Amino acid sequence: MLQSRSGGARRGTAAAKSAPMSIGAVLNLLRDEFPEVTISKIRFLESEGLVEPQRTPSGYRKFTAADVERLSRVLRMQRDHYLPLRVIKEHLDALDRGEEVALPGPARPSDAIDPFGSREGGPASAAAPQDRDPDGSGGADAPRTARVGRAELLAAVGAEEEQLAEWESYGLIGPAGDGGYDAEAVAVARIVADLGRYGLEPRHLRVVKASAEREAGLVEQVVAPLRRHRNPQTRAHAETTARELATLAVRLHAALVRSALKTRPH
Repeated sequence: MLQSRSGGARRGTAAAKSAPMSIGAVLNLLRDEFPEVTISKIRFLESEGLVEPQRTPSGYRKFTAADVERLSRVLRMQRDHYLPLRVIKEHLDALDRGEEVALPGPARPSDAIDPFGSREGGPASAAAPQDRDPDGSGGADAPRTARVGRAELLAAVGAEEEQLAEWESYGLIGPAGDGGYDAEAVAVARIVADLGRYGLEPRHLRVVKASAEREAGLVEQVVAPLRRHRNPQTRAHAETTARELATLAVRLHAALVRSALKTRPH
């Protein structure tokens, strides 16, 4: 059954419900302990294979008490241990097999782990930065805070100084305040360089940058209330929510581009 933070049973637990529940009912059960959870978050966890609700013939999700307990366990491991979803899924799979798996002690927020697999503040590899695939599945171990110099960036992406200056002039990439480039900047530079080999110049990519900025604005609209929330745990998870929303936005963007290409005349 669902447990409170102190470990006691709570009133109205999912275990007390034998009938399948809608996603809205699940949300109401979870929000007492996890006020930041949303329907989008539940759907995202489903898309990552953390929970597999049944589907009605018309396609509606139906959750069991076991599904709700599994979701609660996932959310607690994120909240209390800052574990990436990949590690959480491995832990749950081991429990399903009847294995006993010990969890690490609660992590400090400064040691937070990206839910897609990267540890903030981890070691960088400028020579082989890992990009995220459009569906958000790749580049899970890409570093996020370490920086590289200008020469290292050029060597990593195989570009010339003139190219980098042009990318910067169009706002596609830029150094941080200390003059270094983070892993995201390296990833952008590599993609821009690859697109250039197909004849796409930085001026052609302004529309992509504008679209990304609008999508970032949508994510910020959702996350801003979480950052101002009076619950410190909710505030601490604002960035996790932002990353999850960003990944979903990237997936949607990629799917829409593929769909648009299919409808164009050949």
